Order: sequence, then C-alpha cells, then structure tokens
Amino acid sequence: MRIPLPDLCDAFPDQVRVAEPVFRSYGGYDAFHGEITTIKCFQDNSLVAEKLAGSGNGRVLVVDAGGSLRCGMLGDNLAQAAVDHGWSGVVVYGCIRDVDQIKQLPLGVQALAAHPMKSVKRGIGQYDQALSFAGITVMPGEYLYADHNGLLVAAEPLQLVG
Repeated sequence: MRIPLPDLCDAFPDQVRVAEPVFRSYGGYDAFHGEITTIKCFQDNSLVAEKLAGSGNGRVLVVDAGGSLRCGMLGDNLAQAAVDHGWSGVVVYGCIRDVDQIKQLPLGVQALAAHPMKSVKRGIGQYDQALSFAGITVMPGEYLYADHNGLLVAAEPLQLVG
C-alpha cells in the first residue's frame, strides 16, 4: 500500500527529514521506498554498477554524485540490473541517462537531471557513508520514501495505523 508523502509528513513531523525539491522522477515507478544503502562517488559509476549487481532485497540505493551535471551515473543497463536484483529504487544526486528506457522499467528513480554522456570507470568512491545533500543527511540503514511530492528520510520504517 502506497502512502503519499504529505500523509507521512503529517503523521510523523518530528521523525522525517524532507529533501529540498531538487529531484525529478524518471523511473517506471513514481512512488517507492526502502532501506537505504549509500555510495559517494564523483563522475565515476563503477561502484554503482558493482552494488546494483548484488541483491537489493527491496532497498534503495542513494548515490551522492556531488551534484555533478556533467555525466549520467545510471543508465538503462544499470537500471535493468537494479530491477533484476530486486532493488526498489535509485536516487542520484547527479544525473542519469537513457531516460526513455528507464521510464519503462519497474523501478523508482529520482535524479537532478538527465545527461547523455557516460561516466568514467575508475573504481573510485566509497560505500556506506553518511551523505549530505539537498538540505538533509542520509545514513545507511535509514529508510527513504519518494513520490511526486518529494523525497523524505526517516530513521525507522514509517507505518500509518487505522
């Protein structure tokens, strides 16, 4: 059952952190949520590819690409890998590419923008780091919720009762 973000904000105002409205939805699923896994990398999506090739178990991969608008950090092949391995969604503080193909996939994807250039592949980056962007800090193991209203993070899973 999907619960709109405004309802979560109303029910849990002291438990959620809401990102500044800088992200756009690009995936086939406009609403998604899950436990957070993080990657910090800049114009190099090697670690993104590595992580999405592993089991997602309904998690959300959050990628801090430094807000770079110079290349796509997620394309159709990596998005398909995310679907194949059970990821709920991918959030990129940076760009993605292959937006027409990604929109057809059963995956939540939010990013700053689209860019047709691919990233470099040098294997540079860090897993499981606290990430700060768009006015919030995101920690591995927390929970991300996203829909057309925005993106929010909570330390614990959120459920409305009644």
